[in-house]
Amino acid sequence: MNLASWVERNGRRLRERPAVAEGERLVHTWGDLAGRVAALAGGLRGELGLAEGTRVAIVMRNRPEYLVAQYAAWHAGLVAVPVNARLHRDEIAFVLADSGTEVVVTDEEHLDDVGSLMGEVGSLRTVLLALGEDWDRLLASEPLDLVDRAPDDPAWLFYTSGTTGRPKGATLTHRNLLMASLSYFADIDPVQPSDSIVHAAPLSHGAGLYGLPHVARGAVSVMPEPGGFGGAELLALSERWPGMSFFAAPIMVKRLAADPVLAGAELPGLKTIVYGGAPMYLADLERALEAFGPRLAQIYGQGETPMTITALSKADHADRDHPRWRERVSGVGSPRTDVEVRVVDVDGRALPAGEVGEVVVRGDVVMTGYWERPEATADTLRGGWLSTGDVGSFDDDGYLTLRDRSKDLIISGGMNIYPREVEEVLLTHADVTAAAVVGRHDDEWGEAVVAFVVLAEGAGLDREALDRTCTERIARYKRPKEYVVLDALPTNNYGKVLKRELRERFADDER
Repeated sequence: MNLASWVERNGRRLRERPAVAEGERLVHTWGDLAGRVAALAGGLRGELGLAEGTRVAIVMRNRPEYLVAQYAAWHAGLVAVPVNARLHRDEIAFVLADSGTEVVVTDEEHLDDVGSLMGEVGSLRTVLLALGEDWDRLLASEPLDLVDRAPDDPAWLFYTSGTTGRPKGATLTHRNLLMASLSYFADIDPVQPSDSIVHAAPLSHGAGLYGLPHVARGAVSVMPEPGGFGGAELLALSERWPGMSFFAAPIMVKRLAADPVLAGAELPGLKTIVYGGAPMYLADLERALEAFGPRLAQIYGQGETPMTITALSKADHADRDHPRWRERVSGVGSPRTDVEVRVVDVDGRALPAGEVGEVVVRGDVVMTGYWERPEATADTLRGGWLSTGDVGSFDDDGYLTLRDRSKDLIISGGMNIYPREVEEVLLTHADVTAAAVVGRHDDEWGEAVVAFVVLAEGAGLDREALDRTCTERIARYKRPKEYVVLDALPTNNYGKVLKRELRERFADDER
């Protein structure tokens, strides 16, 4: 079982149909894409001498070469490591080192950062610039026959983080990704070769995962033009590419719904907007439904079970006559076809409807474990069930509502931010003796990062200095938007910081 067989099959069956586009411009037909994938795979195994199972990282913005690199890695029997290109250089270095990556495919925008890691990351042997001379030479290689892979062979290392803030690579197999794709057909949308998907969010995360079922069915993958995805481009693309879907964080859906360019627009080619990864506030959802009609579907998932736990279908969104419609659309829907989902107590016993507990899930879509982290794997996969760390409850009809996150994850602009990594950076500043980071509601970003800090005696708050400390070590989007000085952080009898009390300081503003 090799996911790259989809590209090879489409290259024969749909040879002249569009496969990859950039904006309104067609870049590759399926025949062309299949040829490039097989040739690059030949170069990776031949000229670069990569053995089966070697990790190949991709650090680049969404562009046609991304898909060529990803499917070539699979075609060659290698493991893809898609890396969020917005990460700080040091964060990228950690992912490459932790995964034992030997080759990185990158673009001009990220070449300086990635290239500087040669010699620093011990496993890294080659940095391949897409559209450079080496790239062109590898694309001229003898095409490689598709390498057979077992269903449980790793395909994608999806780097996520826990409450420690240290990234972990969720090992997703070919079977995991196949099941996620089949579940998309069952619960979200059927897909036809005449359809399209716009990659408005990073391919290293949700957008890349939702691209899989579209590649499987031979739809065209559309990369937005650089510079941001807004109402004008959505309107133009909906007129150019029929049957169009895209995945977006709720904050992006909110922005598009409010874009005056789209006011009254029919968006003839738009089929589905899949949103997820952060809470969608009811008022925002109602405005989005007014703007786009019943084209919205919500998913709840994690990298460990690739975006596949529950779904709120387009039909659920459209069913306004249901007596509990507002309650339902404030939740995350019902379990997906390919998984079992339970709410359990602290002893792992399933709880009845209405009772709150931890959400756990099992099925063939769940990761095999964290890359070379057996203790973290054992802690998360218990008795065959994945512990999500999220707290929720089912209603009598089997719809799940998330009540809280047991992990302190902050989601700002659709990007995951883990407080401890921000706190650790802040504590490197000489003026900071204690720090606690939480998220607060933000109309523009969904959530904003707020840092509560205790300063050294005699020190004053220097926001610019703290900002510099953060941007020197972590991605800019993780930097706090606000600093609040306290005499001491609230703690319990065991010395644990009570972040709930910090969040409650903003409760009045969020109501």
